[in-house]
Amino acid sequence: MIKAYAAHQPGGRLQPFEYDPGPLAPDQVEIDVRACGICHSDLSMLHNEWEMTVYPLVPGHEVVGTIGALGENVEHLAIGEPVGLGWFAGSCMTCPQCMGGDHNLCADNEQTIVGRHGGFADKVRCKAEWAVPLPEKLDPRKAGPLFCGGVTVFNPIAQFAVKPTDRVGVIGIGGLGHLALQFLNKWGCDVTAFTSSDAKRDEALSMGAHRVVNSRDASQLEKIAGSLDFILSTVNVDLDWEGYLASLGPKGRLHTVGAVPSPIPVAAFPMIVGQKSVSGSPLGSPATTRRMLEFCSRHAIAPVTENFPMSEVNEALAHLASGKARYRVVLVND
Repeated sequence: MIKAYAAHQPGGRLQPFEYDPGPLAPDQVEIDVRACGICHSDLSMLHNEWEMTVYPLVPGHEVVGTIGALGENVEHLAIGEPVGLGWFAGSCMTCPQCMGGDHNLCADNEQTIVGRHGGFADKVRCKAEWAVPLPEKLDPRKAGPLFCGGVTVFNPIAQFAVKPTDRVGVIGIGGLGHLALQFLNKWGCDVTAFTSSDAKRDEALSMGAHRVVNSRDASQLEKIAGSLDFILSTVNVDLDWEGYLASLGPKGRLHTVGAVPSPIPVAAFPMIVGQKSVSGSPLGSPATTRRMLEFCSRHAIAPVTENFPMSEVNEALAHLASGKARYRVVLVND
């Protein structure tokens, strides 16, 4: 039996919950959960905001632990090996996307907390390809958010070949943005942080930004018009898209990893004249996740976290929902 914490109705408190996962499939592994980050996606699933939650719901898709059991066909992992698991828990391994290395774009992918039970538990299962080994230098009590928030912002840097000479802007200095600043600084980029709060200026600079622009001050946006090669938006709110697009230079790209509620209005003429583009992306493939973890290990990059015992999961969720988290919340199994 797997011991977990589950909600039985939309927005309900998580309660102790046990379930029998059945026999381990030949291509699966079972992970003994050491810690699990809490993401805003867990809150969205808890409240059924995306209308795809199945109850009882065991949230948790930023898992770090060790391999506790191996399916009979799994040969590349070992019992006791430290691994992590993110939003995706499986992919078909035969479609053009999987065969091309873009497992995260598989139309038949399995999502860790959609129609199955996640990592707010003592154990969790996944297809072996999505259990990504954790480098020795990374702290397992802090690394969980890298498997969701971390790879979400690292993936577009790799996918769109952001260069060390590029001038890059990051919108939002929160759970995703504070990691993006660290990645881009160590990548070698000139980094501009956009924030609506001057209170975050010093923090943004300490995390890797070379300058901070108040996104609510139109005059500050005007001063950097045409200067950026790439803008990464990490927020899920509607913005002054025209002002940000004007900040891009020729061939610039505005890329969002935040699920903004309204369509992004884009005027065709400025896009055509400047050969600009707007794009988005989900998390990353296992290969991209490995690359990100190696980059973190090499450059001592880590999320800023607050730890709660797993038994205080409801208090931890409330802390995140209140907007007080700085910047990621991690549950440590007790």
